[in-house]
Amino acid sequence: MKSVATQGSSGEAGGARTRRLTVAQALVRFLAVQYTERDGRKHRLIDACWGIFGHGNVAGLGQALVESGQSGRAGRGGRVDPSGEGGGAPLPYLQGRNEQAMVHAAVGHARQCDRLSAQAVTTSIGPGATNLVTGAALATVNRLPVLLLPGDIFANRLPDPVLQQLEVPWAGDVSVNDALRPVSRYFDRIHRPEALIPAALQAMRTLADPADTGAVTLALPQDVQAEAYDWPEEFFAERVWHVRRPAPEAAELAAAADAVRAAERPLIVAGGGVHHSEAEDALRELADATGIPVASTQAGKGSLRYDHPCDLGGVGHTGTAVADELARTADLVIGVGTRYTDFTTASHTLFAHPSVRFVNLNIAPFDSHKMAALPLVADARAGLQALTEALRGHRVPAAYAAEYAAGKESWDRVVDSAYAAGDETAAPGQAQLLGALDSVVGDEDVVINAAGSLPGDLHKLWRTRSRRQYHLEYGYSCMGYEIPAAIGVRLAAPDRPVWALVGDGTYLMLPGELVTAVQEGVNINVVLIQNHGYASIGGLSEETGAERFGTAYRYRAADGGYTGDPLPVDLGANAASLGLDVLRARSVAELREALAAARASDRATCVYVETDTGKSAPPAEAWWDVVVAETSERPAARRARERYDRQAAQRRRPL
Repeated sequence: MKSVATQGSSGEAGGARTRRLTVAQALVRFLAVQYTERDGRKHRLIDACWGIFGHGNVAGLGQALVESGQSGRAGRGGRVDPSGEGGGAPLPYLQGRNEQAMVHAAVGHARQCDRLSAQAVTTSIGPGATNLVTGAALATVNRLPVLLLPGDIFANRLPDPVLQQLEVPWAGDVSVNDALRPVSRYFDRIHRPEALIPAALQAMRTLADPADTGAVTLALPQDVQAEAYDWPEEFFAERVWHVRRPAPEAAELAAAADAVRAAERPLIVAGGGVHHSEAEDALRELADATGIPVASTQAGKGSLRYDHPCDLGGVGHTGTAVADELARTADLVIGVGTRYTDFTTASHTLFAHPSVRFVNLNIAPFDSHKMAALPLVADARAGLQALTEALRGHRVPAAYAAEYAAGKESWDRVVDSAYAAGDETAAPGQAQLLGALDSVVGDEDVVINAAGSLPGDLHKLWRTRSRRQYHLEYGYSCMGYEIPAAIGVRLAAPDRPVWALVGDGTYLMLPGELVTAVQEGVNINVVLIQNHGYASIGGLSEETGAERFGTAYRYRAADGGYTGDPLPVDLGANAASLGLDVLRARSVAELREALAAARASDRATCVYVETDTGKSAPPAEAWWDVVVAETSERPAARRARERYDRQAAQRRRPL
């Protein structure tokens, strides 16, 4: 930064040193010297800034990024060399193609970094800003940090109404950015330069707080971005935000340990908090010491390796048969870092033991009290270590351990059967596709998915081999997440092969960041599955009596419905036109060969395959509450309602 330091030019008492910069220049300089620290390891808190420029930010943040210098490069998970190399380096800039996708990329990066490093996203006012809302919701729902810096309307109101300004007759201070308030963990609008200082500090506090993190929005009026101010030098001093690991209180720990010792059929439900706090080793040590089996949510899968004796795989609506059966009969459920979403609880029909109790280990008090649980408010790793010590000498009954071991062995055979191709020359079903991918990847690979029928198949079938191999965004289950998230993950972990698994519906939502992958030389692998429509919702539609209405990518038939021939689209050709190498696979054998070639390539590659939708994966082992029409003249809806009423009658809320 080439601004000149002055003495007391902003009226600071005692002649304090100041630096005259625009608001945008000051913000960029401030972000470049923010760090997190946990367990003695230091990370850049804001690793890079994604941006698309328009009239609302081009002369503000755009100019400030140019002013700062662009010798830096994003990546490496924001880690800082212990020698101090890279400290205070310019904030790297990344060019995006879609504002929502930029947020997804930043969120993927943050998750891969265990929430210790985040990225910023800047947009213009108007459509660019409102395009952030979906990504912000995803980040906040999943408790993942991202900093949003949308431009805003003029604070001085002189040119009102400006291009893209929403005029609200009853509220002069409203802009479209207010749509970001309910999906942000912290929101502020910087009407005056000096207001940036407390707002920026609050923003960093929120991003670095493991119990309070999510999307953080600083709305920046375009005139204020370019306004100069004499900033105190202290604002630009290096600041390290310690990421705490609170230990459980003694009374809560004792109550939790007593509950475990009294249980005959305890079950651990591992959520995303296990990964975020790097608690996998602590969980394994607890399982080894006590023999308590572990089932995982979508966010928590991989907390134990798939071949650990206590790992039962996924739990809930998309869970394994062995995990769900133990969940139904568990008399104590120990939740670790989980929010207990409806997929995990099977819409409150899964944990069916008449006297079931819950212990919730969670850093967020809000989540620790769910399910009328005994709360254990603590960092997941610190809490698990303390619980292991408190349970020293305790083990589950041998008969219980033998029971779940037999169930695990039985489910392994189900997975083997689902993965088996049979005819190698035939088109694969989706389960066979996962089997082919399983045969190609190594422990270091990362597999990313978010929506469609793949999350269910992956949760049931995927054999996770390392702590961050399984990357399922299922808090918001946002179509279009996978490709930009893969870029963010690859930037955070450049030595790990990254796979974005997408169906045709998801691909058509947000393919544009493939251009970014090519531009940045980020060699992600995209497995693009053509199944001619919204296959997952098609199945759900049929189950709920909606008869697959509006879910197929087909021509209209004579009756007006979408039941004609499949559309003649070639999404592989589309991916090639965006710069990817495309490998086409028509059979299981060709698929396995293409996946191996993609993994070996140093270029962004797409494996394009049309699956056989007639080859289904194992069905759901638990219910999910999707309300069915209470009255209808159509037989399909009436039958669906009868099924729904039978299942809904099993719901029970823990009290």
